[in-house]
Amino acid sequence: MSDPYPARPAEREDKRSFLQKLAEFIHPGPDSTDELIETLAEAEDNQIINAESRLMLEGVIRMADMRAGDVMVAAPRMDLLNIEAPFEQLLHQVIETAHSRFPVYEGKRENIIGILLAKDLLKLQRAPELNIRALLRPAVFVPESKALNDLLRQFRDNRNHLAIVIDEFGRTAGLITIEDVLEQIVGEIEDEFDIADDEGDIFGLPDRSFRVSGDTSLNRVSEAFGVNLHKAREDAEGPDFDTIGGLIAHEMGHVPRRGEQYILAGLQFVVLHTRAGTVRWFKVFPAAPAPGNPG
Repeated sequence: MSDPYPARPAEREDKRSFLQKLAEFIHPGPDSTDELIETLAEAEDNQIINAESRLMLEGVIRMADMRAGDVMVAAPRMDLLNIEAPFEQLLHQVIETAHSRFPVYEGKRENIIGILLAKDLLKLQRAPELNIRALLRPAVFVPESKALNDLLRQFRDNRNHLAIVIDEFGRTAGLITIEDVLEQIVGEIEDEFDIADDEGDIFGLPDRSFRVSGDTSLNRVSEAFGVNLHKAREDAEGPDFDTIGGLIAHEMGHVPRRGEQYILAGLQFVVLHTRAGTVRWFKVFPAAPAPGNPG
């Protein structure tokens, strides 16, 4: 028969000192995300943590409220491979975009049938009799509402590095990589195709476009491409800028994100990499003439 008066479980001993209890009463802990971030800023001011640690901790905190749809590469900006394209075209696209993984579609871009690793494409070069379909890996699909914390765990557990994001109607909304998620914590991650800061500012690419550093001076870009960026800007009375990155950000009206594009002085600027709110690298090439305007 059970005891009608069971003993109360022993309460865990509070080992805090009187002064600790008093300090917590006077200065209670943070009750919201904003207060927690303020606490981290105070810890940096008091030299308990450094600036890099604070930024990473803030990234972890903010990421808890973010979803896949917040950081994905939108569908129109996805680099896809067509399963029906000839090998030479596929190889050119892989080299030009410098990604390591590509969604592959058949027929319509919406119909993604798998993921191709760039290194697997070399197998076709050595053995043309291989069928590219045999090289495809299964595509992983996640909803836009997928929490980044859960997605990072899924990437880790399943050893996937890329997922296709779908909207509420089952249509392709974009793609997201493990790099996109980690960048919310540690900032922009450069890969093996990135160029070091001390290697120059303007580089020619195989497709006759150019990679231009965001901190290249306006005079340098104007001279290299034979244009006058100072006169071409829409806000002629606005503040002066020394670098192409600063000017493009001002003209766009917001901090540029990777993949965004802007046309200025007849040049198409495509954002390749950003860091700490500034553009590190643009891809630049002549803009196509507007419809009805041959030149």
